[in-house]
Amino acid sequence: MAKVTVQKLQEMCDKGEKISYVTAYDYGQAVLVERAGIEMILVGDSMSMTMLGNESTVPLTTDAMVHHIKAVVKGAPSPMIVGDLVFGSYNEGPEQAIRSANRLIKEGGCDTVKLEGCMPEIVEKMVKGGIGVQGHIGLTPQTAGLLGGFKLQGKNLDAAKKIIDQAKSLEQAGVFSIVVECVPEELGRAITDAVSVPVIGIGAGRHCDGQVLVYHDLLGLFDRFTPKFVKKYANIGEQIVRALEDYKREVKDVKFPSDEYVFGGLSGEDLKGLL
Repeated sequence: MAKVTVQKLQEMCDKGEKISYVTAYDYGQAVLVERAGIEMILVGDSMSMTMLGNESTVPLTTDAMVHHIKAVVKGAPSPMIVGDLVFGSYNEGPEQAIRSANRLIKEGGCDTVKLEGCMPEIVEKMVKGGIGVQGHIGLTPQTAGLLGGFKLQGKNLDAAKKIIDQAKSLEQAGVFSIVVECVPEELGRAITDAVSVPVIGIGAGRHCDGQVLVYHDLLGLFDRFTPKFVKKYANIGEQIVRALEDYKREVKDVKFPSDEYVFGGLSGEDLKGLL
């Protein structure tokens, strides 16, 4: 697969070809996503919970994000790689946002960045500075407490209009794409129709230009909770546990290592004289 660019994503959107998008946080995960031919990778702040065990995304730092982006870039040369701007790295204003994005791109090596919330003034200055920015509206996990928790957004007409207006303002500010999270399906359709840039849904229904899911969720590797919009395509976590249990049992029963996993070449008699 050729390197996926902003232009390629827009071409896919214009032709009606759906965009596949998934998170990845390390080299091994990125290699597998590359092999699957998925067009976009988000090195998401969800790693705070899935990889680091935190209760929310808020504790994650830009240093940690840079560290993980580097590994993903090495494993996946073809997809567009998007780095998440972490909480506290852009809300002070455009200058802070540009500094943080520069770090993700210069030090981490990602192609573009994602920014939660409707901040068109910040986005516009970032884009003018040469930074590709993906917006993120609807449910924004970094500020979920202000939204009443991890709940469906845009449930009434006033709330829906606000989110549609946010999408339009972000498009005008210059985002190349918008993630819409956890809204009614028809609102997802309306947002997609309201803007010309690709709209990527996560719990936003079937009518968006693409879909994104968290790697650990779709593979059954994170069991703290499962959002309604997540389909588990495999239950790798259970398979890993069974494999580890088998390993433990064979170690206890001295069945591992067996003959095929040990090295020969010296006899016990040969070695007695060395003791």
